[in-house]
Amino acid sequence: TAFGERKADLENRAALPGEPTDFTLPGRRRGLGRLHPLTQVTDEIVRSFRKIGFAVADGPEIEDEYHCFDALNTPADHPARDSQDTFYIHGNARPLLRTHTSSVQIRVMEKQAPPIRIVVPGRVYRRDNADATHNPTFQQIEGLYVDRNVTVGDLKGTVEFVFKELLGSEVK
Repeated sequence: TAFGERKADLENRAALPGEPTDFTLPGRRRGLGRLHPLTQVTDEIVRSFRKIGFAVADGPEIEDEYHCFDALNTPADHPARDSQDTFYIHGNARPLLRTHTSSVQIRVMEKQAPPIRIVVPGRVYRRDNADATHNPTFQQIEGLYVDRNVTVGDLKGTVEFVFKELLGSEVK
């Protein structure tokens, strides 16, 4: 009975609009979608770091071995440099898809003297065919803070601040 009454009520309202409709007006645009959840979380993390004075740094996803490995003191025989772990692109300079965002830190340090306070979000690539739960592309975010009198206490305070901003003040 309730269903029948509600259906009749809705049909009567549809037949009798409250105000005349002008069909010459432009239609209402619908939103085209939303940001991906990873993008939303990354944006929240970056906002938290910006609140405490960090700048955002970005760099290429196609890197050279110097910035990805040599400048980070990764030895030539390190497993990360093996083609079974890294996506190398054919070419003379042996370019590769970056395996971490640390290469961006190197690029910033080459151009800027300390103090440096950056956060580096970005997509990274590693060969990983272990099983269907592993993806060769994933998001990474890291920070770099170089200055005088910076301590592990600063690191702890920064991490606690960002996590409380992201997950709430009750998080321990």
